[in-house]
Amino acid sequence: MKRALLVFIAAIVFVVSGPVLMLASDELRMGQSWRDADRSSAQLAPSPASEPRAVVQVYAARAFSWRGIFAVHTWVATKAAGADRYTVHQVAGWNHPPLSSRTDIPDRRWVGATPKLLLDLRGAQAATAITRIEAAVAAYPYDVYRIWPGPNSNTFV
Repeated sequence: MKRALLVFIAAIVFVVSGPVLMLASDELRMGQSWRDADRSSAQLAPSPASEPRAVVQVYAARAFSWRGIFAVHTWVATKAAGADRYTVHQVAGWNHPPLSSRTDIPDRRWVGATPKLLLDLRGAQAATAITRIEAAVAAYPYDVYRIWPGPNSNTFV
């Protein structure tokens, strides 16, 4: 009976290890220091000079290290019509308070992970959304961050 249990556990470890190791390679940046991670633009957002209309974009990128097996970090980037820069709204555990809204690269890599564009609004639809996003930021009720079950970046978005 003990031998059968050990064989079963070994089989489970073997089956699960392949996908975990695959994810752990580039996407999760295992073994890499967060200090050295790439934070450059992924070239997914239009430059403010090339897009005069309002823009709202929502991004997601794998969380850093082992957390990326289970989770992504999400954020919202906004640019008002005619603005020359983006504002990035996100919740992160090291911010105090956790929600920040500041000028930043809208599509920057999240501690080395390339973001995926989840939503792209332009023009009047984006302008309306920006008003609602700014109201949601102002009314954000949490001053704490918890990985699970939240509030975190995903519950904010």
